[in-house]
Amino acid sequence: MKILIIEDQKELLKSMVGYLESENYLCETAEDFQTARQKIEGFDYDCILLDVTLPGGNGLTLLHELKKDKKADGVIIISAKDSISDRIQGLNLGADDYLVKPFHLSELNARISAVIRRRYFDGQNLLTFNELVIDLLAKTVFVNGKPVDLTRKEYELLLYLASNKNKVVSKMAIAEHLSGDGAEIFDNFDFIYTHMKNLKKKLSLGGYRDNIRSLYAIGYKFEV
Repeated sequence: MKILIIEDQKELLKSMVGYLESENYLCETAEDFQTARQKIEGFDYDCILLDVTLPGGNGLTLLHELKKDKKADGVIIISAKDSISDRIQGLNLGADDYLVKPFHLSELNARISAVIRRRYFDGQNLLTFNELVIDLLAKTVFVNGKPVDLTRKEYELLLYLASNKNKVVSKMAIAEHLSGDGAEIFDNFDFIYTHMKNLKKKLSLGGYRDNIRSLYAIGYKFEV
């Protein structure tokens, strides 16, 4: 899952990135209002961690613009402000959650997981697609009750397809999800083909029927 962290406190930003990457999130960062706006306008994120007070502008303005554009990114406001009025304002603008500084990184991780489950998986911890089961909390995959050993990228690819079930996802969308804004440097999608081939092979060895359809020159579709 891809996270955008908008935070100008360098030490806190470094701590959040280190912890969340250890939890297998792909993290991108923005330390000021304008950089954050460019990233939000240019890319989609599973969850945005949004500080309110930023160099160059107010984080709530970014939240307002995001909702005005009808983008579906989850948003958790991270703020030193702990008043009821601040919380209500942020939630009324469309934030999914509000976390007050200082906080434990484990709590932040739990709140991110909850937002992603609510937004993409109806709040479920276990996703079941016939013989395929994805445990969102343990980040494990089972086929016919047996564990499937996936790499981080293979797991993220499967989860991204599952979160967009019955929808066509383009190769560029997959590249951006797996590699962030660095996807723009790739001159081909060979790395996607490799991850997809390995994922499908591991699932099929466990007995999962192949519901991942390849659409020539377009992308892929996880049919359920």
